Amino acid sequence: MSGTAPAAARAAVEIAAATGPAGPMELAARLGHDFANPALLVEALTHPSALVRGDGREHGRRRKRASPIRGYDRLEFLGDRVLGLVIADLLWRRYPDEPEGSLTRRHTHLVRRETLARVAAEIGLGLHLILSPAETAAGAAANPGILADACEAVLAAIYLDGGFAAAADCIGRLWGPLIAEIEEPPRDPKTALQEWAQARGKGLPHYELVATEGPDHAPVFTITASIAGSLGATATASSKRSAEAAAAAALLDRLEGDATTRTS
Repeated sequence: MSGTAPAAARAAVEIAAATGPAGPMELAARLGHDFANPALLVEALTHPSALVRGDGREHGRRRKRASPIRGYDRLEFLGDRVLGLVIADLLWRRYPDEPEGSLTRRHTHLVRRETLARVAAEIGLGLHLILSPAETAAGAAANPGILADACEAVLAAIYLDGGFAAAADCIGRLWGPLIAEIEEPPRDPKTALQEWAQARGKGLPHYELVATEGPDHAPVFTITASIAGSLGATATASSKRSAEAAAAAALLDRLEGDATTRTS
C-alpha cells in the first residue's frame, strides 16, 4: 500500500468521526459486507459539502498538494456502471425468453434514481451520510438525488473492496425483491402517451414547466402534460424527468378512462 493510502484512510476516518451521525460499520453490517478497507465506505458516504471547512477551504488541502480526502463523486461514477452490469446480468438470466426491448425497460426502471433512492431509504443510508452542518440542517440526508448518488458510491466501494462477486451478491439481495415485483416490463408513461396520441392522429404530447420550488439542493418541479384537444394533467416531482413521467401517466390514465366511459 502506498504512503498516500493510509493518509487518505486516516483523513477520511477523521471526517467520519467529526461529522457522521452514525457509524459507517453499522451500515456495512446491513449491507452484509465486511470491509477490509473501511475508508472506502467512508469515502462513499462523504458528501462533497463535508470536505469544506468554515473558511471555505477543503479539509486536508495543502499548498501544491491534492487533498487525500475525497467525496463520493468518483465512486458514484463507478457504482453506476457496476449496478448497470449486475442488473443486466440478473435480468438476462431471469428472463431467458424476453426480447431486448422488454429487458431494457426493466433495466431502466431498476437503475433509475427513484429506485436507487428507495433502496437507500430501505437500508437507512441517509442516517450514515457525512454532510456539512449546513446540508444536514437543510435535510440533505433525505434528498432522493443525494441518496441515489451515495447508494451508487457504496456499491462501488463494495466492488473495490471485495471484487465483482461481492458487489453482485449485495445488489442481488437488495434488488432481488424489486426485480420480482415487476411482473411485466414497465411501460414508460411518456412513450405510452406518445403512442396513444399518434394512434389517434393528435400529434406529439407537450410538456410545460409550470413551477420550480424548493432550495437549490432539493428543487421540486411542477410540469403539465397536454395533447391537442384535451385538458392537461399536472404532476410534481424532485426531477423534471420524473415530473414529466408522472404527468404523462396521469394524463394517459384520464384519457383511457374517458375512452372506456364513452364505450361502456
